[in-house]
Amino acid sequence: MMDLLPKHHSDFVKPEYWDGFFKKRGTKAFEWYGEYPELCGTLHKYIKPTDHVLVLGCGNSQLSADLYDVGYHNIVNIDISDTVIKQMIDKNQTQRPKMTFLKMDALNMEFPDGHFSVVLDKGTLDALLVDESEVVLSSIQQMFIEIGRVLKQGGRYICISLLQEHILNQVLQYFPNQGWPVRIVKINTEDSENSDKEFSLPAFAMIFTKFKNIPGMKQILEVSSFEDKIDRCDSVDQLRSMIKEVQYYFVLRRRVNTRKLSDQVSLCLYSPDSSTPRYTLHIVDGIAKTKNRFAVFIVPQGRETEWMFASEAGRIQLSKSAGFERLIVVTLDRDHKYESLNFIKSELSGKILELVPPGFKNGTQVPFLSIGDDIGKRTIQFQGHSEFSGDVVIEDVEGDEGKIFRRLIFLANKNIVQSEALLVKKAQNKKKGKSTSSGALRVDKSYLSCSHHSAMVTGLAMVESDDFKKLIGSSMHVILVGLGGGGLPSFIHQYFPQIHIDVVDIDHTVVTMATDWFEFIPDNKMSIYVQDGIQYIKNEVIKGHQSHVIMLDVDSKDVSVGMSCPPKPFVEIEFLQQIHQSLHPGGVFVLNLVCRNLELKKEIITRIKSLFDPVYVRPIEDEINEVIFAVKKLDTPSLPCNAGDSCNSKDMIKEHVEYLNQSIKRNKCTHIDLEEMFQGLALL
Repeated sequence: MMDLLPKHHSDFVKPEYWDGFFKKRGTKAFEWYGEYPELCGTLHKYIKPTDHVLVLGCGNSQLSADLYDVGYHNIVNIDISDTVIKQMIDKNQTQRPKMTFLKMDALNMEFPDGHFSVVLDKGTLDALLVDESEVVLSSIQQMFIEIGRVLKQGGRYICISLLQEHILNQVLQYFPNQGWPVRIVKINTEDSENSDKEFSLPAFAMIFTKFKNIPGMKQILEVSSFEDKIDRCDSVDQLRSMIKEVQYYFVLRRRVNTRKLSDQVSLCLYSPDSSTPRYTLHIVDGIAKTKNRFAVFIVPQGRETEWMFASEAGRIQLSKSAGFERLIVVTLDRDHKYESLNFIKSELSGKILELVPPGFKNGTQVPFLSIGDDIGKRTIQFQGHSEFSGDVVIEDVEGDEGKIFRRLIFLANKNIVQSEALLVKKAQNKKKGKSTSSGALRVDKSYLSCSHHSAMVTGLAMVESDDFKKLIGSSMHVILVGLGGGGLPSFIHQYFPQIHIDVVDIDHTVVTMATDWFEFIPDNKMSIYVQDGIQYIKNEVIKGHQSHVIMLDVDSKDVSVGMSCPPKPFVEIEFLQQIHQSLHPGGVFVLNLVCRNLELKKEIITRIKSLFDPVYVRPIEDEINEVIFAVKKLDTPSLPCNAGDSCNSKDMIKEHVEYLNQSIKRNKCTHIDLEEMFQGLALL
């Protein structure tokens, strides 16, 4: 087969190529764009048996003969190849005496004006429009003019095409500007038994109806991608976008149906009237074969941000736990309403069956899995816009065991929770011997949603001091750059109320949301500064102020460098030097580092080690996050040191961690274990 493909696309326009092609091919029909059973449902809607039909570039396709055999007898076929015309005359003259075959160039036809009611083109435009060079576009323009000339008023040009981008561009530049209504219909070739398929793109039928060009008349642009449903487009750009979406889905479906996927593929499904996806489908293929071939997992509303559902590694783990060879993980969008789990099943069932793994037995029931029996609950509490972070949303989400979580999400990265708080019922009040409760919720200040926040609290234990307990209980000063919802500073403030915390965030909107929705309450021991964190530290150096701990928990809006936390200026050597100057001797620099670029990460750690000693790291399980702890050397070591050991020994840190852990346990915080964080600490 491959030797029948042209060596260069431009060969398609040469008569010599087509002569050679058909001589090699013989009398076997060459159906590039589907056979009659696949095309007839569309063609019969737009061609009547009484129509006078011209078929452009007929080749040796069986299409004209199939139309003739069901009653379309008034058909004229033309082709530039003398060889194929002779073949087709010999093949059809006895069985189909009324059908005509003529050797003729579609760019210079010999028919009178308005002679046909239908011009049918199956792949000829694709064969001629090989690129957008001046010569080719001039020829195509001439062909369109000829088609318009030989069509009667109200006649239809029906073009079967793969609609590659340059072809779609040309037809949408020409016909709408002529005032011709445009309708593009996807042809259903997915279930074809024709195994000799040369292309991985779907075929479309474009129907252009010849109208008089009336100045100021609104363009009629329509797309039908599913059965008889017709969507009207407001612009050429919208129509072009819809076609690309159909093509992408076709290619994806073919890919997932014909082979096991080595990587995860994601697919968004939109409702007709929405610009945001109603469903996002993640297709996960397991490595091992199992007797359970295929299932669908519906993620409850609001839980799509959890690691198990939001990350590739999490979905692989979910797939292994579920025990299916292919698992489709479906997430629900916050901009849409969903009635019930059963409603979602009925809405998705058709699309899901198009994504079955290779060899899946037709008729086999596909199980739908989820957590519990419902689709979860999500309540949007606030939507706004931040100058620095774009659109933001605060939502309350129901998690396991009926727990309610409040989440801050930047919609520019809507699958990542920026901050999360646990909501609990306010304490009951007793009045006149009766217990009363309004059912109102409050933020649980003992809850830290992020493991890296627990690790950062452990950083307090690394401060070197002659009397650590006294320092914690009276004069420790902490700077935290990056507020979010305020969970980390609120936790430190609640369990170590004598520590003075200065929180710095550049985004006034984030500060407002933290105070209004996450109960971040500044006081004389916890201050908030709306300022650029880099400038704040510079000012501390100028003032000669020093702190015991400086924490950076700042996300980056530019992830192109391979680092999503912190922004690159925060780890340049000049700023690290200023942090070093802003710390007391024995103080600790704590950095939440999220960096996929291994070379960049190595460079950052090298910079930090050039200024601080010792430097520790605490990787976070199932996350890219690593928390770096960098200690500023004491001017005069106050602790005994063994040769080759750091004065900031792990034994000292362990002792401090135990003290901090006991403090928070005494205050009924049971889910945070700083000693567990300490156990994962490694010296760099």
